[in-house]
Amino acid sequence: MKKKLNLKQVAEQLRVSTATVSNAFNRPDQLSAKLRDRILKESAELGYFGASLAARSLRRGESGVIGVMLADSLSYSFSDPVANQLMQGIAEVLVEQKKQLLLLSNGVSSAEQSGAETLPDGFILYGALQGNAFEHILRTGKPVVAVDFEFSETASVNIDNEQGAYAIASHALSKDDSSQVAILGLRLIDSARVCRLVSEDLVSQSKEISRSRLAGYLRAAKDKGTNISADKIWHIPINSPERAEIAAREALTSNPLPNVLLCMSDVIALAALRVAHELNIAVPEQLQVTGFDDIPEASRSTPALTTVCQQSLEKGRIAARMLLEGNMNEKRILETRLVVRQSCK
Repeated sequence: MKKKLNLKQVAEQLRVSTATVSNAFNRPDQLSAKLRDRILKESAELGYFGASLAARSLRRGESGVIGVMLADSLSYSFSDPVANQLMQGIAEVLVEQKKQLLLLSNGVSSAEQSGAETLPDGFILYGALQGNAFEHILRTGKPVVAVDFEFSETASVNIDNEQGAYAIASHALSKDDSSQVAILGLRLIDSARVCRLVSEDLVSQSKEISRSRLAGYLRAAKDKGTNISADKIWHIPINSPERAEIAAREALTSNPLPNVLLCMSDVIALAALRVAHELNIAVPEQLQVTGFDDIPEASRSTPALTTVCQQSLEKGRIAARMLLEGNMNEKRILETRLVVRQSCK
């Protein structure tokens, strides 16, 4: 493979100044249309298409790129509707401000990402990162906004997960003091398989989102005089319909049959609605089902899903604005909103 030419070498071969070549790519108004077209055509024939983004960022001291580091893999994040809403909100602001977006995954090591973390001017971190990725980004000294987790040294955007879960559980349990409740949880323990919890699993000081939601459910149940034992709580390792259906089928064939199903995500709740339909369990007459997130599909399901709106789109917008405006000491807690629909009236 031929070695790529740099700006100076291209200018020498075209017998023009380096400024002329640079203007052809970056400041077209400085050249006649005829001269610019010739420079671009002959540069392309030499395999030169302008200075690299890395080189430009070194000269200017900034790249115009914002990095979004995802706690999960890229493939999973693209399939997750909540992550999609968040990234849409981020992208809207970046487009307005003429910034570029670089997606990075915590599931890929720093070495495998070929130093891509050095390019962005700042980072939005989505979800609690594992391994050394978080420390590696902090060492760059660039501004950081954390989303869906909190760190003392960075700005952050979060919701009150416990209060949101408390509100929806209180709503679901308000009808019947003798409710038989099951919880379909998400990432409650360190296990790759769908399973029920045991009593020891309930003892945790973790500040993870799932644990905050579980605390909200259990607090609401206690206030309503309802006991939820550990064996009525399912752990689902990943927010996928396939895994959720396994847990929902176990819960909806258990004895006694639950008449309230609290789900930690809309994806899980929608899977539960499908399983209930297959098992001829009428919702909401025999079974009240709640979700959490308020993804677009929640309002389109049959019956439409009662859920908690966590403002994922707005969360992305706010995180991007905080980063671009330099509000690096701000800790934002967004309000959740109970959205009552037909699955749990």
